Amino acid sequence: MRIDPVTTRWTGALFNLAKASGALDDVQRDITRIGVEVSHASVSSYLFSALVGREERRRKLSGILADFHPLTRNFVNALFDKHREEVLRDVAQAFRQRLLEERGEVEGVVESARPMDASELTQLAASLGARVGKHVILENRIAPDLVGGIRVFVGASMIDYSVQGRMDGLRRKLLDARLPAAQ
Repeated sequence: MRIDPVTTRWTGALFNLAKASGALDDVQRDITRIGVEVSHASVSSYLFSALVGREERRRKLSGILADFHPLTRNFVNALFDKHREEVLRDVAQAFRQRLLEERGEVEGVVESARPMDASELTQLAASLGARVGKHVILENRIAPDLVGGIRVFVGASMIDYSVQGRMDGLRRKLLDARLPAAQ
């Protein structure tokens, strides 16, 4: 998922403040909760509706914010003050990405025709980690369209080790091959 630059800047500022004040765990918990709330269609449609006044939306949110860390409350209020409440749509994902970056980690998805066991995922993650220079956290998703092999998505990269991917690669090589000159 690509996060817009405005959300990235706002989230980065919150992350740096939370880290500097030793409140990173508390703020992360709050931001995760915001992400869960915003993922509900009813909350999202109300929170980002142009038909509902900004102050009314802020009042509705105040119930959720009551038990949040002061940094998180101030962050959300600043978003409303600066007319940037749309940042709340992706703030949880942006915060998670920033936290992973801080830890030198990256998330990825492995698509396979069958479920992979934990040892296979661990082995693959270690191999990919050496390749990308970060600790890789993998999630396995079943892709019924794969005949065999795997497709791996890490960051902005895709590595296709599927049977279909290999066949496509072979086809490209054959089509690009130079034929000997006729005599």
